[in-house]
Amino acid sequence: MDTANASVDKLSRGASRRLADHVASTRYESLPPEVIHAFKRALLDYLTCAVAGSRQDESRTLLDYFSEWDKSGEAAVVGSKARLACPNAAFVNGTSTHSLDFDDGLTRGSVHPAGAVFPSLLAIAEKIGASPQELITAGIAAYDVTLRIASAMHPASQRRGFHNTPTAGVFGAAAGASLLFKLDADATLNALGLAGSFAGGLREYVEEGAQVKRIHPGKAARDGITCAEFARRGLTGPHKVLEGRNGLFQVTADGVVDWDCLLGGLGERFEITNVYFKPYPACRHFHAALDAVRELRNREGVRLDDIAKVDVGMYEVGVRGHDHRHAYNLLDAQMSAPVSTALALVYGDVTATTYDRANLERAEVRRLIDATNVYIDPECDRIYPGRRGGVARLTLKNGTTLEKRVLDPKGEGENQMTDEDLAHKFRSNCEPIIGKARCDELLDTVWRLEQAQDLQAFFRW
Repeated sequence: MDTANASVDKLSRGASRRLADHVASTRYESLPPEVIHAFKRALLDYLTCAVAGSRQDESRTLLDYFSEWDKSGEAAVVGSKARLACPNAAFVNGTSTHSLDFDDGLTRGSVHPAGAVFPSLLAIAEKIGASPQELITAGIAAYDVTLRIASAMHPASQRRGFHNTPTAGVFGAAAGASLLFKLDADATLNALGLAGSFAGGLREYVEEGAQVKRIHPGKAARDGITCAEFARRGLTGPHKVLEGRNGLFQVTADGVVDWDCLLGGLGERFEITNVYFKPYPACRHFHAALDAVRELRNREGVRLDDIAKVDVGMYEVGVRGHDHRHAYNLLDAQMSAPVSTALALVYGDVTATTYDRANLERAEVRRLIDATNVYIDPECDRIYPGRRGGVARLTLKNGTTLEKRVLDPKGEGENQMTDEDLAHKFRSNCEPIIGKARCDELLDTVWRLEQAQDLQAFFRW
């Protein structure tokens, strides 16, 4: 064995076991205050996305199906009076979280953790009466597992056609559920091993705007609960589910793995502190470019009629699958850099209502969609996935060009959303649905979660 291979073998040896040990040994008392605060920020953003997304067709379809036959009433469904069995409630709530493409993520892993983690853990917490401290601990561990696995295999996994959110998210959901169930390290390892056979989700939805993308986090949330419940009852899974010859990383990433992303700083570096939050309900890959476009739009009074051409530069992974100009449905529009760019230019912002069909059919929007070119920018490609940059260039009819480069989109890196920004996102999206008083209650509960007596505020809809 050569030196390089020996080094990789040493790093990868016992990877699944080490991750299981990390989860089983996580204790609330050992969590730094800033990590607990990061959890509360993520929880608030989850509530924003789940409440807002609960009105979307995909969530309603799942709820209609499960309500036909599931009368168990174990767990709450966000935005509904309905109650379902734990796994089914998690499936619906996870789908709601991703239904507007507004949920949090990690650039290094190109993954959205909230929809897999919070629906599974809140459903279990309601069923077993877990405390706020237990929820916090399990959530932080679940985020850690999800984000570490996704980061270790990205971008190789995405290039092979896998959606990292359900593929990694089921491991995080299983890990957090194992901690809520107080499973030991051996049983947690079995839960992770079982999760490997539930991991998956293909990115083919990008090609035709298929709604299946919306259910991916819900599927991971449901299956994570199932894996932990099976392990709780003694069912075994492979103990080298990540690093094995036929394990996750070999299948999804052809063995191209960043082992430090997976195992570096376990128990010291908690990845939940690195998540981003989205100001726009659109694919995160072109948020930096949208920030740039919006700034250029407001520079020196640029008029829409003056714009002849728009160039949007990104990294290769972002360009692939997001350069189409059609918008046959909402997902098509949200996944399209040209469509979202044109909307930002015409309306000055990109919100859920910006994607209304009437706006998409407006003549000026169609003209700007056709005038937008998406390309691979060498500098953006060089710094990705460390930074998710973007560049926008407007060419005016008189030949003048205006250009803006953004290294970190709003919500991550050096351009973070504040607690106040997250509260505003919550209120602006949720007050029309659940009212001001309910929003006040949830905000107060989230920010004071470690002092709360119970979690009942999250189970009344």
